[in-house]
Amino acid sequence: MKTEELTYDKAIARVQAIVQELEQTEALSVSEYKQKAKEAKQLLDYCEAQLRDMESALSDKGE
Repeated sequence: MKTEELTYDKAIARVQAIVQELEQTEALSVSEYKQKAKEAKQLLDYCEAQLRDMESALSDKGE
């Protein structure tokens, strides 16, 4: 997923899909697990940044 297409909602939905994949898949190779974990981490980092930006924008309006 390209960053310009990414939204918070899409990122969270993808993380949820990755978690489901991990829960439903019995045998993943280490490299597959690593790839999915890396993707989830990047998505969660993106979501965290979006939340920080929103918090910052809201606190700026309060001044």
